[in-house]
Amino acid sequence: MDPLSQASLGASLSQSFARDRSKQVSALIIGAMAGMAPDLDVFINSDHDPLLFLEYHRQFTHSLVFIPIGALICAMIFYPFIRFSWVKSKLSFAQIYLFSFLAYATHGLLDACTSYGTQLFWPFSTERFAWNTVSIIDPLFTLPLIIFILFAAVRKNVVYARFGFAYAVIFLSLGVLQNQRAEKAIYELAQQRGHQIERTHLKPSFGNRHVWKLIYEYDGRYYIDAVKLLWDVKYIEGSSIRKLDVKRDFPWLPVDSQQAKDIERFRWFSDGFLVVGVDDKRMINDVRYSLLPNSMNPMWGIEVNKRLIDDGDSDAHVFFETNNNLDENAKKRFLEMLF
Repeated sequence: MDPLSQASLGASLSQSFARDRSKQVSALIIGAMAGMAPDLDVFINSDHDPLLFLEYHRQFTHSLVFIPIGALICAMIFYPFIRFSWVKSKLSFAQIYLFSFLAYATHGLLDACTSYGTQLFWPFSTERFAWNTVSIIDPLFTLPLIIFILFAAVRKNVVYARFGFAYAVIFLSLGVLQNQRAEKAIYELAQQRGHQIERTHLKPSFGNRHVWKLIYEYDGRYYIDAVKLLWDVKYIEGSSIRKLDVKRDFPWLPVDSQQAKDIERFRWFSDGFLVVGVDDKRMINDVRYSLLPNSMNPMWGIEVNKRLIDDGDSDAHVFFETNNNLDENAKKRFLEMLF
């Protein structure tokens, strides 16, 4: 999730274990910093290899086995600042490590609740866990949590922090119910069309939990729709697109070229939900992410380049491109879906 959500959840759990009233502020600071620390892996990137960051983001720093190590690194960095700073409540290294450990432990699990995918069991497995119960940014999750942790710090009362953490757990748990409703909705929609679903991908759309993106595969195509899950179920019809077939769509691409290898790396990251661009046939897009939940307008993809192959450069990487521009018409359509 976004850094603010990670900081808030980490702080709420750290503060929940700060029984001494005078340690609430220290627990908030340590918890917030340690709660965000795993995302420092975004600095692992390469100008030469544009897909390197996809492989390392939410990898070892987010793994369950790395939690004690990550917490220790955080504690070693925080200790001189907390121990000798203006903070009146002096903490021992053990206390700083405990707060760091608790906050750090929340990060990977919270990320796994989103749809991006988190390698919780690295290095034993490279499987990306995505439970699809909350959007990467959700104000209804983050804002109440911030209020609770600030109350705990200002009033020096651990009860507010515990209420905050309990709220977060309940909020995420209720997302499981919405996920189940979305799963039921997608099977009913496919049945209405006479389709036999081969696999699905469900996720809440940006910033909310009642408008969901629905993707299912049938007969070599991905069908992309949205559904509004409030008291009743309301479908927002989308469209379909043929799934990627490298041999068919890029017959000129040698199987041993770096671009072919990069396609497989991107396939792993995207859980196989890849399609060729509608307007640009050089693009391979991750159909899971779009600016509108029932749209195929992608948020990111890779570009393959035939000219490089023709020039004999089989070691060249693909290009990674993002598209985060939501025009006024698309904004209006999204707001209509929400409200």
